[in-house]
Amino acid sequence: MNHSQHTTLIKAEALRMGFDYCGISAAAFLEEEAPRLEFWLKHKMQGSMSYMENHFDKRLDPRLLVDGAKSVISLLLNYYPSSEQKDSTAPRISKYAYGKDYHLIIKEKLKALLDYIRAEIGEVNGRVFVDSAPVMDKAWAKKSGLGWVGKNSNIIHKGSGSYFFIAELILDLELEYDGPVGDYCGTCTRCIDACPTDAITQPYVVDGSKCISYFTIELKDNIPSGMKGKFDNWAFGCDICQDVCPWNRFSKPHKEPGFQPASGLLDMTQKDWIDMTEEIFRVTFSGSAVKRTGYKGLRRNIDFLKPDGY
Repeated sequence: MNHSQHTTLIKAEALRMGFDYCGISAAAFLEEEAPRLEFWLKHKMQGSMSYMENHFDKRLDPRLLVDGAKSVISLLLNYYPSSEQKDSTAPRISKYAYGKDYHLIIKEKLKALLDYIRAEIGEVNGRVFVDSAPVMDKAWAKKSGLGWVGKNSNIIHKGSGSYFFIAELILDLELEYDGPVGDYCGTCTRCIDACPTDAITQPYVVDGSKCISYFTIELKDNIPSGMKGKFDNWAFGCDICQDVCPWNRFSKPHKEPGFQPASGLLDMTQKDWIDMTEEIFRVTFSGSAVKRTGYKGLRRNIDFLKPDGY
């Protein structure tokens, strides 16, 4: 088979496995992203996420992650739910955390795809990545034509919005490559205007140290008192800049069984959340990405959101 046939085979199998979109780009140094990453780190927008300062060169060059890398296969998997939390006064969690931890579900699919490629094409050197290694997934998704990077820094697909997980396969296999698409944000600033902590400091630049997701997930210390009243009830992550994006009117419910909400999660009231015990936490969020905060972390966030006088 030639490059074209290999590419067709891989893309067809990716879709058969449940991925929504697949794009491919040549493995090379990310020249455009290098100064942006340097600026972001220089201005301490990573906050306490010191791991973002590591492996600067590897983040920009996939050939340092996989010997002889020639191709980066980018994949999108939809996580938009068919329903959301019912009590508008209750602490909220990001839609991506309603079901099972996406790392586990996607990594299993990626490994199966890599096995398929090796079975059909032959010995291929490659690695799978799901938001857990120094890979600039949004940059690669953009280069692979899966969407443009919006002003909120999320990948936006013109026909399906932005509620997607991004994953990659980096291979030493030469394939046919896709090109980037245009930027369709235009003059819209809804995400910038809606962010309650002013984390989007300028179009396309998000100061991670000001983001609600950072405060509720990454930050291990106490949440700064100056943030009181600015979280709009978000206790784990935040979807505001996506919820207000006009392109997400095209979002459709996902088809991944593993992303279905844990039993009773969406019915939990404000009181249920505030009274949550460690045992209820373990049962409700077994296998969930919310376990990343641990009970103490989520408890800290919920207590921070408590209405005055509760």
